[in-house]
Formats: sequence, C-alpha cells, structure tokens
Amino acid sequence: MTDTTPTRQTIVSGFRPTGKLHLGHLHGTLTNWVRLQSEYRCFFFVADWHALTTGKTDADSIRSNTEEMVIDWLSVGLDPNQSVIFRQSDVKEHAELHLLFSMITPTPWLIRNPTVKEQARELGFIDSDDEAAVATIHYGLLGYPVLQAADILMYKAQRVPVGVDQVPHIELTREIARRFNTVYEASIFPEPQALLTEIPKILGVDGRKMSKSYGNAVVLSDPPQEVDTKLSRMMTDPRRARRRDPGDPADCPAFHLHRLYCTPEEIEFVTNGCKTADIGCLECKKIMIKHVLDDLAEFREKRRYWENHRDDVRDVLREGERQAVDIARQTMAEVREVVGV
Repeated sequence: MTDTTPTRQTIVSGFRPTGKLHLGHLHGTLTNWVRLQSEYRCFFFVADWHALTTGKTDADSIRSNTEEMVIDWLSVGLDPNQSVIFRQSDVKEHAELHLLFSMITPTPWLIRNPTVKEQARELGFIDSDDEAAVATIHYGLLGYPVLQAADILMYKAQRVPVGVDQVPHIELTREIARRFNTVYEASIFPEPQALLTEIPKILGVDGRKMSKSYGNAVVLSDPPQEVDTKLSRMMTDPRRARRRDPGDPADCPAFHLHRLYCTPEEIEFVTNGCKTADIGCLECKKIMIKHVLDDLAEFREKRRYWENHRDDVRDVLREGERQAVDIARQTMAEVREVVGV
C-alpha cells in the first residue's frame, strides 16, 4: 500500500505513452524519478490524453505503449509501494478540472507559451511564431498546458520536476492556480514550484538528440548485441576519418556517453588516446559499451519478470487509479463547492 498521507511535499510528473523507453529517458528523467520517490510523495502518470493533443493516434497503440512504458518504469526502479503510478484517463476528474480551468484561462496566456509554439512547429502545424499562426492550431494542442495544470493541481503538488525548457508550463500552472483562487476567493490550490533537474542531453547514434522519431535511439530493452551494434556505429569526431588521424573528444558524440558511464581513469585514457590517435574509435567506444551493457543487465532481468507478469502490471495501474481517484474526488469536492456546480 502506497503511503499517500500528506507528510511530505508532493510531486507530480508524467510521460506520454510512446512505448518502450531509451537511454535519453533513463538519464533525462527516470533516474531522477527513482531518487525522488524516497524523498517526496510522488504521483507518476501515463499521459494518454496528452498523446491525443498532437492529432489522431491509434487507440491500440496507446494501450500497448502504455503497458510497455509502465513495464520500463517498474524495471528501472519505480516502486508502487512508494509512488502512485496510474493512467491519466482512468481519473476522469482530470478532464473536469481541465474544463473548469479553461473557463478562467485567457487565450493570450496560451498563445504566448514558447513550448506550445515549438511543438506546433515541430509537428508542421505552423511555420512562424506570430500570434495569428499560433491561433490557427487546434485547441487540444494550444490548450494542453491547461490540461497539464489540471494534472498537477489535482494532487496539489508543491514541486514539479522539469528541465529549464518546461519552466514556462509551470509558470502557467502557477498563474492558473492563482487566478482560480482569486476568482473564487478560495485557497484551494498551491502555486507549485519547478524542481529544476540537471537533465543531460543524450545524443543518439547519429549525433542528434536521442529520439525514437529520429531512429537514432538505444532502447533500454534492446538485446545486448543490438545495443553493442548501435553504439559501435555511433558517430564520432569527423576529423578521425582514418585510424591515424587525431581527434578531440569534445567534438565526439560518443564521448558524451563516456562521461556518463566511464571511470575517471578510463576517460583520461580515451581522451589522450583520441588526441594522439593511439587508439581507434571502435576501441574507444568498446570501453563505454561494456559499461552500458553492464548497467542495463539488471534492467533487462527485471523487465523479463514484468513481461511475464503483465497482470501484475495492470494491477499496479488499477491500484494507482484507486489511490489517485480517492484524492481527485476530494479535490473536486472542494472545487465544485466554490464554483457552485
């Protein structure tokens, strides 16, 4: 049974159900979540409604991606005895609170949000940042920060772990909480603070940011040989076109993983070897690859367990739903009282 008594500060965070996760997710978010769950009262949710904000998504893929993603969460160390793990759409109160927040959120707050603009550009919905262009995108995308505010404030979170690029969303959540409390002359919602996390930019095998959409990701559940093959082919310093050509680790995408995985002595060895061309790029990468494979071995073992106990995974989501709904109903009772509905 997860302890949900409010003796510790509350954290809320979630992922869209994109399926199996990769090294970028591990180092960018999941490792931090595992650490936070022993320090805070944590709610981690599958943001399946958010998955719909970018356009039509196949229902079957959302369901299967949800299960695969939660298996990854459990395999890296998220503990349902410490954290509430649930699916957003199982808690209908999120939609109700989103609706009520949309009644008090001025449209200009959404149009000026830089993260919404960036995502709309990436999806090809707009080709400029001006307000007229942003105003043409559908409300689901334009208004997803309002839904995100409902996700966070439903559990009265005091902290939200984010990278610096997500701070505008937390500021909007604070503005919505402040406006609701002012409009209805109540003190229901706290104004959550961004819990800034040191999220390293994990590069993919082609040197760009690691992303499944780029096809450059090392998936956590990839077989060891596939991990080895992908990382062995990872881009290096282009100046090392030949074995005898010296290079600079600062310009080598593969070296970013060395910094995460290798010992100081190994980093010194490969740095000197690269600059003097005493070692080849594959020899250099193999030192890092061994650490990656060793680090993922425990994850793979745990994942095999959860893959063979999928009913237990569904039980985790059902128990998380039960606990989240219990709190959400309490929050919405307070909200309905002051709103008058």
